[in-house]
Amino acid sequence: MVDWNERFRAAGIYLGVSAIAHLAWETLQLPLYTIWTSAARWEIAFAVVHCTVGDIMIAASALIAAILVGRFWSWPRSDWKQVAVLTIIFGLSYTAYSEWFNVYVRHAWAYSTFMPVVRIGGIELGLSPLMQWLIVPLVAFTNARLCIPREAAG
Repeated sequence: MVDWNERFRAAGIYLGVSAIAHLAWETLQLPLYTIWTSAARWEIAFAVVHCTVGDIMIAASALIAAILVGRFWSWPRSDWKQVAVLTIIFGLSYTAYSEWFNVYVRHAWAYSTFMPVVRIGGIELGLSPLMQWLIVPLVAFTNARLCIPREAAG
């Protein structure tokens, strides 16, 4: 039987660490987008906040989807790796779609010449946002697992 306090604590730590790490990542990767040189400071600040809130929503949705799709009802007592892998897959998938849609369809943002890109299915996607959705969830899951008692983390 899963202790709901334990589940909410693990999810809260995951989301809290995610929020801080995504805020830092969004801020640090700004020079990789044209907004860095083409927008007013308030527009840049708004973009960072907007993107960070979006990242937190993606992180929460991906975690919930991983638990539901994988039927990992005993998380966080067990299934840490499976939940982390599925969460990362869902986060990466959404990010790849969002980058494609916002760069090539909506033209909502653009990469600067500094953005390293990776070609996926004939489309160049920014490497930084993709790496963000590998690294940040790993850091967040690691922190959440370290904060759950060993006997609970399984």
